[in-house]
Amino acid sequence: MLSVILFRILLLIAVSILVFSVIKYAVDPRRKLEIARNKGGFYFLDDSNNVRKNFFLTYGHVMFEGEKYLGTINDSFEVTSITVWTEEKDKLKGLRKTDFLFIEKEISIRYPHAKIEWNSPIKELLKKMN
Repeated sequence: MLSVILFRILLLIAVSILVFSVIKYAVDPRRKLEIARNKGGFYFLDDSNNVRKNFFLTYGHVMFEGEKYLGTINDSFEVTSITVWTEEKDKLKGLRKTDFLFIEKEISIRYPHAKIEWNSPIKELLKKMN
């Protein structure tokens, strides 16, 4: 009798752990980032409270990474500079200047005081188009 009760308790604990794991997987922001990347959509993953953590964004099947730099604005510290790059340069085919301007606008919404700089080859593309 005691073994049956113990077995039921262990079974309940196992099911609880399984349900918790499924819920945690379903709401994981990294998973949402990958889904948006595979669909070619836009998703911005960032911990705005932690300046040391880079942000990730996906747009048009390309994953971009941005590094934030802290500086002073008037009487407070804010993110004043952001460098954005991608490791997937081969996937940039088909993106236009308007796409990069959209990405800059989305970053500016989150960090209004930041100057956005692009790394190569995006920097050269934007210079040619200006």
